[in-house]
Amino acid sequence: MSLINLFNFSLWAALIEFAGALIVVGAILLALLIIVRTGDTEKARYLVASGVITALSFKLASALLKTLQLHTWQQILLFTAILVLRTALKRFFMWEQAQLRRVQKPD
Repeated sequence: MSLINLFNFSLWAALIEFAGALIVVGAILLALLIIVRTGDTEKARYLVASGVITALSFKLASALLKTLQLHTWQQILLFTAILVLRTALKRFFMWEQAQLRRVQKPD
């Protein structure tokens, strides 16, 4: 990797997005392992929700790096739509995670 490639935001955005995808895959595989070994679906759901929340943070960082290269209104609107969708997904999974915490720790 040359010095010029270090300042290529598209490359960094792709690497960060790939890391987010790996986190989701890892969380799903761990959840499947937990289901097979223990049968605890609540813990598996919690793990997947945590993995997705973390991965969405990575994906958001990637999207923010891509904003440095927005030049047209179409690109700006597309970025806005993606940002809104990711924010909604993150809030949904945080809600799911809170519900699972309540189930695991009854009052």
